[in-house]
Amino acid sequence: MKVGVVHNPRSHANMGRDAEYWAPDDVMLVKPATREALEVDLRAFAARGVELLVIDGGDGTIRDVLSLLSRAFGDRPPLIAILPSGKTNVLAIDLGVARDWTLRETLIAARSPGAVIKNRAPLEVSWDDSRPTLRGFVFGLGAFVRATRMSKSVNRMGAFQGLSVGLTLAGAAAGALFGGARDHWREGVPVDLSIDGEPAPKGPRFLLMATTLKRLPLGIKPFGPPREGLKALDVDAQPKRLLKALVTLLSGGDAPWLARRGYRRGDASILRIETSESFVLDGEIYEGTGGMTVSLGPTLRFLAS
Repeated sequence: MKVGVVHNPRSHANMGRDAEYWAPDDVMLVKPATREALEVDLRAFAARGVELLVIDGGDGTIRDVLSLLSRAFGDRPPLIAILPSGKTNVLAIDLGVARDWTLRETLIAARSPGAVIKNRAPLEVSWDDSRPTLRGFVFGLGAFVRATRMSKSVNRMGAFQGLSVGLTLAGAAAGALFGGARDHWREGVPVDLSIDGEPAPKGPRFLLMATTLKRLPLGIKPFGPPREGLKALDVDAQPKRLLKALVTLLSGGDAPWLARRGYRRGDASILRIETSESFVLDGEIYEGTGGMTVSLGPTLRFLAS
């Protein structure tokens, strides 16, 4: 099995460990510093017939690799393994990959007849203009962008992994709950949304999220029961009965009053979005969007254990 490793020495768990990084001589190891260098490395992997692509980094590194994968490998992507070395590692949590999984253990597992392979399809974000398509797993607008900015401070305090997610969600909920009716959290952002060709209700959004993951950190289930496919959560601005709604949504529950109060969730194939607001994809904030489409990407194979 030909193996290529994309190692991000700037990822949280990799900082300061570069000098002791271990890789067998027959493994192709790259440490690209730019998107352009990453594409060159991935094309070299494809030319050499890499069958196992190991991504040693966080959610952002995974997003960057997957966004360029088809440009290098076409419609025959390799098996992918994740070494979760970022701050949150949502994909690794969904796959059930151990936080301390090493490259040595990954190579042993990949070559084992009992290797566990899980299929996951990322979501794709494509713009109306010429900007390159992005692939990731968690998309968000509105309060999710503000919560992500808040999470940078949480990380600086030394909180990572599930604790980071928990503190960020708690801060976002507190900002919306106690900021008052005219607070910027509750006022939302202007979004023109359609789901599978059907226009969504008009008006600003407190929150718009989408994911293709089945399991999220801390066991929260804002999209309902775990399942395959693209899921969306759409919440009107000036959210009503927010505290009760949060308790119900995050636990995966449902209630008839949720949709009547402006909390809508369900499966989708394509989200069509018009907005000038920023959005988040796998922890990265992208400014000023315009028209874009969020859709289900191609299914990829991931090594789980």
